[in-house]
Amino acid sequence: MARKAFEPAADERRVVKVMSACGIRQEDIATEVGLRSPKTLRKHFREELDRGRIGADIEVGKTLYKMAISGRRPAATIYYLNRQAARRARSTPVTGPVLVPDFVVTRDKEAV
Repeated sequence: MARKAFEPAADERRVVKVMSACGIRQEDIATEVGLRSPKTLRKHFREELDRGRIGADIEVGKTLYKMAISGRRPAATIYYLNRQAARRARSTPVTGPVLVPDFVVTRDKEAV
């Protein structure tokens, strides 16, 4: 006899989204929901897995931004500028061989 097709419930969807936001491994989320494999979890809960992670990233980003603009957390400001605004101090690399002219210009002292 064939097994009954899995139908996710609303509370299972909420649990998956929260666990995904917390960074729990998909194998562990599948076990908690009662699924045998992460593949089945991804099949039925793709949106919740994605939105949980994205929601967490948004909240952390907002917190980092508030810390950076407060002026009380210089490390947060530096991190924000380095990572988010891509303002890194870079030296200009030499791109190719340096060309040396094949002539020398001299100045006659009497002509001046």
